[in-house]
Amino acid sequence: MMMDSILARIQATAPSRDTSLLQELIGAVRPQHANDLQQATNRLRALAHLLATRPDWAQALRDYLAEVIGQRKLVHLLTDTGVLQNQGFFGELWRRLNHKWLPPTVNDAYLKDVFGQVFNHQDDHEWVNGIEPAVWLDLLNALQLPPHGWLQGQVLGELLEAVQVLSYRISAIGLEPELVRIHPDIERFESPFLRQNAEVVQLTEAWRSRLVDAQAEVPDARHLDVLLSQCEEIIGRVRKTASVQGVSVSLTRLLLRLTQGIDRLRILLDLLEAPSLQEALPTALGLFRQLVEADNRKLSLVDLFQTNTELLALQVTEHAGRSGEHYVASSRAEWLSMMRSAAGAGFIVGFMATLKILMARLLLAPVGYAALYSLNYSLGFMLIHVLHFTVATKQPAMTAARIAAAIDEGQKKLDELAELVVKVLRSQFVAIVGNVALAMPTAFVIALAWQAAFGQHLTGAEKAQHLLHDIDPLHSLALPHAAIAGVCLFLSGLISGYYDNKAAYNDIAPRLRQLRWLRRLLGEQRLARVTDYIGRNLGALAGNFFFGIMLGTIGTLGFVLGLPIDIRHVTFSSANFAFALVGLDYQLTTEQWLLSLAGIVLIALTNLAVSFTLALMVALRSRRVSFVRGRALAGLVWQRFRLSPRSFFLPPREVEPG
Repeated sequence: MMMDSILARIQATAPSRDTSLLQELIGAVRPQHANDLQQATNRLRALAHLLATRPDWAQALRDYLAEVIGQRKLVHLLTDTGVLQNQGFFGELWRRLNHKWLPPTVNDAYLKDVFGQVFNHQDDHEWVNGIEPAVWLDLLNALQLPPHGWLQGQVLGELLEAVQVLSYRISAIGLEPELVRIHPDIERFESPFLRQNAEVVQLTEAWRSRLVDAQAEVPDARHLDVLLSQCEEIIGRVRKTASVQGVSVSLTRLLLRLTQGIDRLRILLDLLEAPSLQEALPTALGLFRQLVEADNRKLSLVDLFQTNTELLALQVTEHAGRSGEHYVASSRAEWLSMMRSAAGAGFIVGFMATLKILMARLLLAPVGYAALYSLNYSLGFMLIHVLHFTVATKQPAMTAARIAAAIDEGQKKLDELAELVVKVLRSQFVAIVGNVALAMPTAFVIALAWQAAFGQHLTGAEKAQHLLHDIDPLHSLALPHAAIAGVCLFLSGLISGYYDNKAAYNDIAPRLRQLRWLRRLLGEQRLARVTDYIGRNLGALAGNFFFGIMLGTIGTLGFVLGLPIDIRHVTFSSANFAFALVGLDYQLTTEQWLLSLAGIVLIALTNLAVSFTLALMVALRSRRVSFVRGRALAGLVWQRFRLSPRSFFLPPREVEPG
């Protein structure tokens, strides 16, 4: 009944550019809930039925739409909506934030602005795209659009102008210095970005001649399609080169603008070349659905971050994935090497834990404690990396990216993925054992040596009880604090990948070798070795440095803000348990023994589970991979555990040749 009255009012009113009736009509079709596609489909079918049975209403609506569209500038809707503009990432971020609380002025002369008023619900794209295309085509057919000469007059002129605008933008982006630096062949050979523009100019001039002379010939657009394909090939090469030379947000934005511009140009050319209305309707419908979604999400901050950091996120996880290959032990020799490497890290952590206890004795402001703790953690973790040792909890952020890469490689067979998971779990187990197996004895020996040298315990009874309470999984916040440490581990993995990418993209090593004062200080050969090391390891060093800062400041931040936040790291927890054991003269109750040991195990599992889950989610998202066979993979891994639990902890026996 509402649609009847709206259509009757449209018929009774002279066609005008006022969009209020059109907004009412869309509101009558719009479902109560955007995800209720059945209701939206039924309403759209009802509208199509009304127009089919009442040709006078169809004629009135057709004239009304022609007036609404024909009296406004169409080109901006075709070239700007859904296509990134020439604005930096932070400028676009600031613009969207401003427009969220203070919307921009609506220019009634632009169809782009009016389009947003008609589809003014942010979830309109859900039902518009959810309705089957056949239902939309039935509605368009019910409107009885003229089959001949459907593309003419002002609409054709606006379409030609949009084609030219997009072509000029593609040419300009194709000559950007950042793009040329990554792919110098654009300058060495004739650029398809420039050639496509010459073809577009020729094509649009021929179409404008046809507006004057209907018999004028229009060149075939197939050659232009070949040039656009060559532009897309260059984009693909740039993406591949970026995996080696690094990438930035600005380069990602350039490639995204190019891709969006080429895609939109192809759609407009298809409309231009369509021989009849029936062949043009599917393309026009697809463009309409794109425009609705793009307009609904034009202020989305989530979309801005996802699209503009896509390549950067991929490269960050790619670098982590390549590092993750070194954290997966396949053979017995690699397993033993991992054990030795983890034991070395545990030895150093024992001294780091000692230094933290001594620092806690100083009388400092909270910021002073945070600075000293951060320095202790950062320098210690960086030393562990320089000595090629392994901290077990650093593995998940790397190995998760390795598993995501394996999933993305042509959807590997489940048994191969299951084997990779078993190797990862086995490597993780031996790394934890290596860390704890030496961190705890090292701390124990240090505590005994301190007692022998100074005649008192390194940790008094009160401090020892406090250390035991910190790892108690039942009577303290040990596990939530372990989860916070897991988040820090995950972030440190991202930071490592980011700086590895930065080192490659900004040519850090060659630029360091150009510093004259550094060459005079180190000499030519030593300079080459140092700069090569920095170029290869900048990400790992930066990740360890910032990880140390996070561990050192979070507890102080929680104290200053009055929040119960802190960190619990399994290796340091095991060392603290050894200090507490000596500090209490080994007088622990059975409950303290059980809770402390259980706390160390649960802290380890929480550290690993949180960091691994977050890293795997980001790695899969960066690759746009959704692994739907996760349950089947989990079942296969469980089956392997039941058949051979030993393989999850110990490497397979190696068979002698012959």
